Amino acid sequence: MEKHEDVQYCFQDGNSSCRKALLSTSIYITLYIFFSLFSAVTVFLNILVIISISHFKQLHTQTNLLILSLAVADLLVGLIVIPVMTVAIMESCWSFGEYFCVFHAYISFLCTSLSLGNLVLISIDRYVAVCDPLLYHSRITITRMMCCISITWCCCIIYRAAIIKNLVNVNVQSRCLKECFTVEITWSNIIDLVITTVVPCSIIITLYMKIFVVARSQARKIFSKEAASVSGVKTVQANKSERKAAKTLSIVVFNYLICWIPFLFSSFFLMSFLSDNVSFVIGLLPLVNSFINPIIYAFFYPWFKVTAKHILTLNLCLTNISLI
Repeated sequence: MEKHEDVQYCFQDGNSSCRKALLSTSIYITLYIFFSLFSAVTVFLNILVIISISHFKQLHTQTNLLILSLAVADLLVGLIVIPVMTVAIMESCWSFGEYFCVFHAYISFLCTSLSLGNLVLISIDRYVAVCDPLLYHSRITITRMMCCISITWCCCIIYRAAIIKNLVNVNVQSRCLKECFTVEITWSNIIDLVITTVVPCSIIITLYMKIFVVARSQARKIFSKEAASVSGVKTVQANKSERKAAKTLSIVVFNYLICWIPFLFSSFFLMSFLSDNVSFVIGLLPLVNSFINPIIYAFFYPWFKVTAKHILTLNLCLTNISLI
């Protein structure tokens, strides 16, 4: 990026203050427009998902409730995290004070925990649906799913509020933006990383490995035997539907792992050893995750295309709509 030669400081206290990174006007405006559009599109797409599942009763299923919960977490990223991260990337001076610094860090960690918590529930939901389909609707009910989602949100909100001071070393006296986001490597932080990241990711990966083993076995049985009875055909169709949903949501899980894991581990262990360009890319990955999720639904779920069309054309009053 092009920088001016003149050295300026954030505040009038000389060398004790951070230097401003002065960009050319064209780059400055272009980047702000890009991140503003990025935030707006992320919010817009996730609102489409939220309205679609909330409004249409046909979509009130156990799995879709989890997608709704994940979309709300992604909406928080678009509304709060991306705008503040835009300032973090564009400005080298932190002028919002200690409380807002803690609030932003809290929301960022909260969205991470909420996303992982929802993905764990999605993995469990798909595991039961694929591996034990006959008992799925008796074990995984709408009421139980809503309780699990509510408990997940409450636990994440309370846990992150209790531990946020141990995760972030807020030191805005030097008035550097980077000082606001300093994460100290301590045993408590490493234990938190294991509890909130390593364990959930291990559960997700283990369950999906079992899901794909079972799905492959079921596919072989389906191809080797012809379903002669009507009930057999329905069972085959149900199994295919559950496996398709599992494959779609596995893409969502894989997208999360690619976007968040490098950021989380680099924040604790590698950030000081990485170049500015690599740190920039890794810092953007979690934001891209919330943008990609609704696009995945649009490509793999026909109901999302149908509901989005009716929402955008203001035909929400129509109730008899085929979402298949």
